[in-house]
Amino acid sequence: MLLTSSQVQSHSLMRAIPCCIFLSVLAGLTTFSSATVKAQGNLLITPRRVVFEGNKRSEELNLANTGKDTAKYNVSIVDYRMREDGSFLEISQPDTGQKFAGKYLRFFPRAVVLAPNEAQVVKIQVTKANELEPGEYRSHVYFRAVPDAKPLGEGEGKKDSSAISVRLVPIFGITIPVIIRVGENSTKLMLSDLSFDQVNDTTPRLKLVLNRTGNMSVYGDLVVEHISPQGKVTPAGSVKGIAVYTPNPLRRFQMDLDKTTGINYHTGKLQVVFSTQSDVRPVKLAETELLLQ
Repeated sequence: MLLTSSQVQSHSLMRAIPCCIFLSVLAGLTTFSSATVKAQGNLLITPRRVVFEGNKRSEELNLANTGKDTAKYNVSIVDYRMREDGSFLEISQPDTGQKFAGKYLRFFPRAVVLAPNEAQVVKIQVTKANELEPGEYRSHVYFRAVPDAKPLGEGEGKKDSSAISVRLVPIFGITIPVIIRVGENSTKLMLSDLSFDQVNDTTPRLKLVLNRTGNMSVYGDLVVEHISPQGKVTPAGSVKGIAVYTPNPLRRFQMDLDKTTGINYHTGKLQVVFSTQSDVRPVKLAETELLLQ
């Protein structure tokens, strides 16, 4: 399954089966304005990612149905490869240097039925922790909506029996990355290959490469500020929740900058900072500048 990516990542999968085509929409590793809330369709989940490290062995995911109809979701584990452009490919065998977390995770319940405005907790636990070698293990918990099954022909009028019909049934779901970390974190990040593009007064766009080294993945926020020749600092853009997962050494990234604040992108410089997310104080992992002309 090939998943495409953009600044705000949404994942889609289409499967064709006799008489029907089911469209599944996933939302793993998605950028949202909230650091803890993730939503797709009528399902709301908090938190949007889980990291087990130190002595932490369990976590609760809070699910809420914000729709007007009762919904059922099956819960399972899927594994992805992150590509250089941030897109994802579902895989069954880990790449060199990649470790799956699935066999060390236990979650319950495995199916959830939520009435309108109803909430429920899904608990995730780490098992067989004594078998874990140093490093990072990653899998994704997949909440897949189960469509309301109706008998064939229900609600349908007379049709030409010689014609071929196709019925589209939207199926929504969300993937939550679950990471287990064992041992010391030696990961570092460097920003490189910065370039700026704005042709014919179109939307200003920044491109860069996030270079990861070490034994763990990187997750954080990217903030860009414009500094004029006179030293005036103006926020130019930000993106929350950017990941570079193991074993990838880099991720190519691009973002649109603000063009409503009167910034002159033909002079001055752009200051780019990547920091980890924190409720107390973000930790700066990398910083660089790009001279404009």
